[in-house]
Amino acid sequence: MRVPTGRTTHEHDGEVVVFLVGMRINSPWRVRAWLPVLLAMPPMLRELAQHPEHGMLGARTCIGSGGPFVVQYWRDLDSLHAHARRGEGLHRRAWQRFNARARAARGAVGIWHETYAVPAGHHESIGVDVPPAGLAAATRSVPVAAGRDRAAQRMRVRAGA
Repeated sequence: MRVPTGRTTHEHDGEVVVFLVGMRINSPWRVRAWLPVLLAMPPMLRELAQHPEHGMLGARTCIGSGGPFVVQYWRDLDSLHAHARRGEGLHRRAWQRFNARARAARGAVGIWHETYAVPAGHHESIGVDVPPAGLAAATRSVPVAAGRDRAAQRMRVRAGA
């Protein structure tokens, strides 16, 4: 893949919901307790990518000091909440299996999540000589236009100021 050169930002005028979800392996030797949790996420992400109507704009898998986590970008809170409650699909079954395993292997693996609803005009991004990442990959990557060189300018443009 050819790496784009120059400065880019994302183009998205609406709300963005940033959802972080991760796991922590508390007992590495209890592989049967944590491996199914780790392996459950990729199929769920593929399912969401195949159904953009559910509202996930994009996702990025990361490794942090506490373990693996996923940064997800959603169209809005209603879409994220509807996904969490959806009876069909992989999420409900994965959640039920996790709860059963967590009861059987108390403390071996933990999960966490954080949700941030970012109103229109209150998000910005920049990339320099990199392929689209984060918001730019989840929405649309565009060159930085005149008058949008600084973060404050990109925020003001989206906020309509």
